[in-house]
Amino acid sequence: MKKAFGFLIGLFVGWLVGATAALLLAPESGESLRTKIRERSVTFSDEVRKAVNERRHQLEEQVRGFSSSDVE
Repeated sequence: MKKAFGFLIGLFVGWLVGATAALLLAPESGESLRTKIRERSVTFSDEVRKAVNERRHQLEEQVRGFSSSDVE
């Protein structure tokens, strides 16, 4: 129990130090950084959605191929 608690304290302190360093060393203003993150997240979600749709179409074609070969 003591080890787990020590690990959690270390994890929290590490997160706190990392977040502080990131804010202090960031080369851009907060608003600019938030805008870039928002744009990248939208682009990323669009790319993921596109990849999912392409894969779904591929799988649907494979299922159709299996269905038609079962009939023969």
